[in-house]
Amino acid sequence: MFPQFEQYKAPRLLTNGHLLSIYPSLLRKLPQPFYHRERIATPDDDFIDIDWARTGARRAVIISHGLEGDTKRSYVIGMVRALNKAGWDAVPWNFRGCSGEPNNKIYSYHSGRWQDLHTVCEFVLKTGDYDTLALVGFSMGGNMSLMYLGQKAIPVDPRIRGCVAFSVPCDLSAGAAQLAEFKNKIYMRRFLRMLHQKIKEKMEKFPAEIDEAGFHKINSFAQFDNRYIAPMWGFRDAEDYWRQSSSKPYIGQIRVPTLLINALDDPFLAPQCFPFAEAAANPAVSLKTPVHGGHVGFVLFNKEKEYWSEKQTVAFLQRIIG
Repeated sequence: MFPQFEQYKAPRLLTNGHLLSIYPSLLRKLPQPFYHRERIATPDDDFIDIDWARTGARRAVIISHGLEGDTKRSYVIGMVRALNKAGWDAVPWNFRGCSGEPNNKIYSYHSGRWQDLHTVCEFVLKTGDYDTLALVGFSMGGNMSLMYLGQKAIPVDPRIRGCVAFSVPCDLSAGAAQLAEFKNKIYMRRFLRMLHQKIKEKMEKFPAEIDEAGFHKINSFAQFDNRYIAPMWGFRDAEDYWRQSSSKPYIGQIRVPTLLINALDDPFLAPQCFPFAEAAANPAVSLKTPVHGGHVGFVLFNKEKEYWSEKQTVAFLQRIIG
């Protein structure tokens, strides 16, 4: 079923998981693709902003970014460029509150909010422009994609025929503990700084319902999720949120050909985030664990300015879907 997998070879000076994670974020510069933004309504009277990058194809890929990302991140732009070049329309979407404008609800998004991905898929397919759809997800967006394909509450449209996910924290509890370690302090601080800004934005719209008192004492996802995410979304606590929102239990139920790539040196991923048993038991899922790659890294230097992750995605979708 699956095409031959090409092993990733990191550049000589970037064989460290931290360097591979940080380099693209800070130093990868790509020209902004031409996006046509469209706002779509959600069933709960909110909105999601999607960005079209069209080639006129009858096939499209919906791209889901990671925590506190957006459609302008270099890893999204790189994927859009590679897919457009290969003859696919690309539809990267912004999680609620990530498009540059706060959303209308006190809540925005969370790791298991696959229902918003379904809303985007449904909207794209209802245009009538596409016979074939595929999903690509990074980190949190990969977790959402796997959950969506494995959930049983809503039928997955048969026109969704493939998925590629990178750097996915399939076990959110273990992933949160991993990021709380001292060696990952630089990432945790950055995430909390961005999340704090989102809380401030919410305070302007909902001053009686949310506050930032004592935010400076928060230093982990456990503390942030207990205080904000769990109560906003009706979870008992952070552990309950992580349990219900982890993609690992859903992998066995996926029926769409799916390629999951988690690098062994990813500083964000704990051992529990590598679903070896679940993937081995499901012929629709192929789990690949390169020695190097970092978190959403997979850097390559070439004249096309394409990363290994982009080349693998195009090759996988071309072979699986044709």
